[in-house]
Amino acid sequence: MDNWDEIRTAYQVARLGTVSGAAEALGVHHATVIRHVDALEARLGVKLFQRHARGYTATEAGTDLMRVAQTTDDQFQQLEGRIRGRGNDVSGELLVTSLVAFAPLMIEALTSFREAYPDVVVRYLTDDRVFRLEYGEAHVALRAGTMPQEPDNVVQPFARQDIALYASRSYVARFGQPADETDLAAHRFVAHDNPDSRAPFQRWLRGQVAYDRVVFRSTDSRVLEQAVLAGAGIGFLGVREAALHADLVQVLPPREDWSAPLWLVTHVDLHRTAKVQAFLRHLKEFGRDVSAR
Repeated sequence: MDNWDEIRTAYQVARLGTVSGAAEALGVHHATVIRHVDALEARLGVKLFQRHARGYTATEAGTDLMRVAQTTDDQFQQLEGRIRGRGNDVSGELLVTSLVAFAPLMIEALTSFREAYPDVVVRYLTDDRVFRLEYGEAHVALRAGTMPQEPDNVVQPFARQDIALYASRSYVARFGQPADETDLAAHRFVAHDNPDSRAPFQRWLRGQVAYDRVVFRSTDSRVLEQAVLAGAGIGFLGVREAALHADLVQVLPPREDWSAPLWLVTHVDLHRTAKVQAFLRHLKEFGRDVSAR
């Protein structure tokens, strides 16, 4: 195929379903998108899309083209990520990912890392999805739970996060503080919107109280923390994060079966680069210092 720009344009149209969406993703005018699609269809002699009022829907031929373009686009991203990560200097972008629950820890660690290596630009992305290190989506990932098993990744144990049960002083003033686990069933809780969440403390809660006692639910740990602080109910928080809020009362102390192991994950192609190695050393030392506080 002579013109990759036309294929890339058609791929974005198929992925997003509209000319305007593809134009925004590519940073071009919508007329350019239409011209590329029309030229590609003329060159191939087939219709790649069905046009309708809501946008574009890929035909069978368009779907086939999208699969090929997806693979090619992924390979370009992988190459770009690997090239960015290579080199002997600790400089350029460092892309780190984790669940947003670990943001207080990671922000402090990344800030002190930049102080030690001022030529580094930090990019810290938080999301529930697992970033694909094999496609260069991140240099280092901090993950929780069972040991990651993706091939070609280097996985190292990092730490365990202590989790305890907390309530705000305003909640305790209104509803009292549970004396022990047997009192929990009479109280209100803040917890994940998915009752079948794999978090160990969430599973424990399901075994202790009826789920209708969870009166405030969210999928975002930041929202859950703010709900506990606002007095909406009793909820689980990291001990280190909870210590930052004088208004919180520890209802039940940390338990081993509430915590989950944390893992540092890198791709084998980037693991030995100077930048990644420098950050891994820094993060491990930072974690030891935090544990000693």
